[in-house]
Amino acid sequence: MRKDKIYLVGFMASGKTTAARTLSQRLGWRAEDIDERIEALERMTVADIFATRGEPYFRAIERDVLRSLLPPHHLVVATGGGTFVDAENRAAINDDGVSIWLDVPFEEILERLPADGRRPLASSRVEMAALYAARRGAYQQAHLRLDGSRAPAEELIERMLDWLGY
Repeated sequence: MRKDKIYLVGFMASGKTTAARTLSQRLGWRAEDIDERIEALERMTVADIFATRGEPYFRAIERDVLRSLLPPHHLVVATGGGTFVDAENRAAINDDGVSIWLDVPFEEILERLPADGRRPLASSRVEMAALYAARRGAYQQAHLRLDGSRAPAEELIERMLDWLGY
């Protein structure tokens, strides 16, 4: 397993973007956020993409963005909540670098989510709970699982660095 690229995986609102930025600063690497890159490419929010073009369209763009991030090294990538669920994406991520699952309990996810409609798959608590349960099996295939429950970002970063040997 190559340790010159780190992919943070996990459910929406698990802290992947914040952790990627902090970890990249500590390592002196570049941080990338897949959802942010998609929004820049499409010139619309993830929620708008889902609403106007649908999830299959979004997932195709997501796969392309992930592929574009495979060649560079010394990169910390915050994936979207569904990126790692796709078997092709998961294989590419696990072959290309280290995958770290930020595991946050569902109730804490609910507390973290803004009620502003920015999360297209968070409109129904029942559907979101089913999605959370369904995705856990994929997340369990990450190289490392970190309990992100109520943990400050800096503490998570220290645990990552210790595990990585940096």
